[in-house]
Amino acid sequence: MNIQAMMKQAQKMQKDMLATKDEIDKMTFEGKSSFVTVEVNGKKELTNIKIDSENIEKDDIEMLQDMIIVAVNEAMKKVDMETEKKMGKYTQGMPGLF
Repeated sequence: MNIQAMMKQAQKMQKDMLATKDEIDKMTFEGKSSFVTVEVNGKKELTNIKIDSENIEKDDIEMLQDMIIVAVNEAMKKVDMETEKKMGKYTQGMPGLF
């Protein structure tokens, strides 16, 4: 195989990987635990949370939901930063592989 054919194949693989990543980013994933249901997108961003509890006053539910979204998103970003920090030596400057 000549170098031009290898480069063309690498470019196609890169394009396919980006398309797949874009597809995943647009997906919605749901998680449930007891009376809590959350939705995250493929970018690991919490997009929705529902709390089904009769012990919480109606006025407090919306504020509680917003606070949980902020906290979970912050935690996910910390996971990404730590993963990049620790895995960076293996990816040799190619971020986003893990």
